[in-house]
Amino acid sequence: MVTIRMYKRDEAGVLHFREALYDEDEGQLMLSSGPVGYEGSAKVQDVAPDAAEGLLHAFAVTSEEEGYAEIDPADQHWVIVQYALKTADGTERDRYLEHKATQAISSYFLWRGLGEVDHTEFAPRKLNIYCLVPDVNKAVAGLKVVLRDPLLDFTKLTIGSAPVADLTALKQRYPLPAKRPFTLA
Repeated sequence: MVTIRMYKRDEAGVLHFREALYDEDEGQLMLSSGPVGYEGSAKVQDVAPDAAEGLLHAFAVTSEEEGYAEIDPADQHWVIVQYALKTADGTERDRYLEHKATQAISSYFLWRGLGEVDHTEFAPRKLNIYCLVPDVNKAVAGLKVVLRDPLLDFTKLTIGSAPVADLTALKQRYPLPAKRPFTLA
């Protein structure tokens, strides 16, 4: 999959996104746009692989002309979804939870320009899902909505954030007030 994600702020300071995603397996190009945090408008079309590169390039050029730009990862934030596990290494059910939660977050974030799931890791008694996001508050609000699914075990959920450049500056975002410091291990 090839993804181009760009952002710009309007005169009122609202962050907008524009995204092009090409799925080589399906031969489809999806274009979506709108204010960050809200479901954007989308257009899906079948595109041959040899035409996709040109369309993606044209999308990037047009977006830049309209004031959109990619946000450098160093200027974004980590939002970490953390699940408490019953065992130190995690069970088969925890791996299922990792898969389902990652899918749900990815899909929700895609339609709203909230960022992307970067990676996951199992720490002793914890599952951490790292999301790279441009707006922490909107990403946390979105996570609290999408992860309420009964299969995603909302009761064992904690959410923290930190600047990409300083993962040691972790701050708990949910639940509040924090009963203990948010840690990854």
